[in-house]
Amino acid sequence: MATDTSPQRAYRAACPNCGAPVEFRSAASAFAVCSFCRSTVVREGDALRKLGASAELFDDHSPLQLGAAGTYQGAAFTLVGRLQYRYSEGTWNEWHALFDNGRSGWLSEDNGRYVVCFDAPLPEAVPAAASLRPGAQQVIAGQAWTVASVSVAKLIAAQGELPRPPNTERGFVVADLRSTRGEVATLDYSDATAPAWSIGRSVALSELAMTGLAEVSEKTLAARSVECPSCGAALEIKLATTQSIVCHQCHAVVDVSQGVGAELNHYEQDGVGEPQIPLGSVGTLKLGTAQPLPWQVVGYVERCEVDVGADDEQSFWREYLLYHRSEGFAFLVDADDGWSWTVPITGVPQPAGENVQHDGVLYRKLYTYTGEVTYVLGEFYWRLTRDQRTVNTDYIGTGGANAKRLNREQTGSGDTEEIVWSGGETLTADTVLKAFKLAPEHAAALQRDARPTAFSGASLLAKLFFWGFVVVVLLMLFKCSGPSGADCDALRSTYGAASTEYQNCLNSSRGGSGSRTSGGSFGGFSSGGGHK
Repeated sequence: MATDTSPQRAYRAACPNCGAPVEFRSAASAFAVCSFCRSTVVREGDALRKLGASAELFDDHSPLQLGAAGTYQGAAFTLVGRLQYRYSEGTWNEWHALFDNGRSGWLSEDNGRYVVCFDAPLPEAVPAAASLRPGAQQVIAGQAWTVASVSVAKLIAAQGELPRPPNTERGFVVADLRSTRGEVATLDYSDATAPAWSIGRSVALSELAMTGLAEVSEKTLAARSVECPSCGAALEIKLATTQSIVCHQCHAVVDVSQGVGAELNHYEQDGVGEPQIPLGSVGTLKLGTAQPLPWQVVGYVERCEVDVGADDEQSFWREYLLYHRSEGFAFLVDADDGWSWTVPITGVPQPAGENVQHDGVLYRKLYTYTGEVTYVLGEFYWRLTRDQRTVNTDYIGTGGANAKRLNREQTGSGDTEEIVWSGGETLTADTVLKAFKLAPEHAAALQRDARPTAFSGASLLAKLFFWGFVVVVLLMLFKCSGPSGADCDALRSTYGAASTEYQNCLNSSRGGSGSRTSGGSFGGFSSGGGHK
C-alpha cells in the first residue's frame, strides 16, 4: 500500500500488460485504465487483471484534466478518471470526481457548461429506452421529471480510475431529464438489464474554485489547426468545445465534431456583410452573474422564421455566441423587438396552462415558430448543418426595463432529439454599444424596437424612422425568398453605412445568398444534449 497527500489511501500495483504503475485512490474503485498501454485492468485483492484495451482519447483540449481539483458544497474533490462518449452531434466527457470524504461523483459537460452529479439507486423499474420522447413527463424514483434529450451514444475511450468497467463494444441510449427543482438527471442504458441513474445540478467552473486546469497555450492551439476542405485555408480552432468552425476565407462551415482527420464534412455558404459586433470583440456585461464579466464574441448566427402563414409576418434575428473561460457560453440576441441575452437553464419551468413559471416569475407565452439557420461565422460548440431548423416557443416575464425572457427550443430527430430551455433579460442598445466599446456612429445601426406606438404622431423624425423601419421589413421579406433589386438608400440613412442591414441589401442587389438579419424572436441555440 502507498499513501499520498490526500485523506484517502492509495493502492498502487504494476499493470499486468506493460508493468507500468497503476494507482487506485479510492477503496470503492475496482477498475482503471493504464496511462501507458491503455489496458483496462480490474483489481482483485492485491493483484491486477487485464480486461481489455481502451482506444486513444479524442484530443478536445478540455480545460479539465486528471489531477485537477476543486470544491463542491464545501467538499474537496480531485478528478481521477475520464469517460469520453461520441454521438451524432460530436463528443462529450464525464470526469470521475473523488471527494476527500470518500464520496464518488461526476463532473460532466452540459450545454457549454458543466454538471456535478452523483449516482443514485433506482428502487423501481424505469421506462424502456425506446419509449422516451423529449418533452414527455416521467416519474422516476418518486420524483417528476421532464425528458430533455434522447441520444444514441457510444463510449469511445476511458482514462484513469473508474467505479465500473468501461464498455466500448456497442452503442446505447442515454436520456437526460430535468425537473422544476433545477436538477438534471441521466438514464444510462449501457447495461440494458440495469440502467444507471444519476442526479446533479449545473455549475460553472468558477463556482468550483478549480486548480490544476490544463493551460491553453499558443502551442496547444496551433496543434489543433486544420485545413479547410473547401479552399485549403488554415483554420485555427481556439475553443476546447468547438464542434463546427467557419472558414474565414471562403465561409464554408466545417464539421470537426468527429475529430480533425483528413475527411472533414463541410458545406459552403455565400458570404454577406460582417456582423455589427466583430468576432473577437470583448464586452463587459453582467449576464446573470454577480459581477460584470468580460465576454468574447466567438460565433455569429443569422436565422429566419419559416413555415409562416399567408397572413403572418415573417421575422429575422441574429445571435452572437459569447464565451467566458470559467462561466461558459451565453448568447446576445439582436431582434426587431430589441436586444437581449440568454443562457441555457438546467431545470424546466413549471407549466401554468399555456404559460410557465420559473424561479417565482410567471412567464406569458408569446408565440411558437420554426427558425432556420441562414448564415454563420466563427466557432460553435454544437454541430451545424445546412438549413438547420429548430422549433421555438418564446415567453416574456416581468422586470420592467430589463424584462425577463424564456425560450423553449426543440431540435434534432432520429438518433438525437432534445429540448433546451434558455433564460435571460432584455438589454438596451446603449448597453451593447458601451459594453463592446463600439464607435458612436454605430449607435443608429444598433437601435431596435421601432414601432408606431413608440413615437408621437407630432414627431417628423419618429415618422421618418417608422417608415424607414417599414422599408426594412419589406426588404427582409424579399430577402428571405431571394435577392431583390431594392434601393438600399433608405437602409443607409436609417441604420448607417456600416450596418448589417445596409450591407446585406447591397449583397442582395448583387445576387447574394438570401441571408436573414433582423427579427422578432429571441432565445439561444441548443448544445446537443444535457451532458453533451
